[in-house]
Amino acid sequence: MAKKDKHDDALARNRRASFNYFIGETYEAGIQLTGTEIKSVRLGQITIGDAYITVRDQQAFLNNANISPYKQGNQFNVDPLRRRKLLLHKKEILALDRAVSKEGKTIVPLRVYIVKGFAKILIAIGTGKKNYDKRQTIKERDLKRELGKNLKNFH
Repeated sequence: MAKKDKHDDALARNRRASFNYFIGETYEAGIQLTGTEIKSVRLGQITIGDAYITVRDQQAFLNNANISPYKQGNQFNVDPLRRRKLLLHKKEILALDRAVSKEGKTIVPLRVYIVKGFAKILIAIGTGKKNYDKRQTIKERDLKRELGKNLKNFH
């Protein structure tokens, strides 16, 4: 039986990331969450479409990720868009900081998933695509879709 990839059962995906950026090196980071936040994440109530990562004072932060308030949380719920600390090794944070200091590079969140009860996020160093690169991506995707249709009709 094939081994299951831990990224297959992602709770949230940033589908626009591969369209807007050339994806480079990836890292897995833990997310520092409160009790009600992890309960919401386990229910899949998280969106990372507009999220981005910043590095400040040798710490990485996840900004603008929306974790919906937990319904039974009452006063323990926090701001859904608050800044959350990412748990990475110091060498990884320094590598991310060096990469971002280069012009045109940014850190992009790709997926959020649970590993052994802990919320993890897959982040990558991305280089922004120009409009003509995006058009090329659309063209390749449409061509691939057409080939799939033709192959399906051929059988």
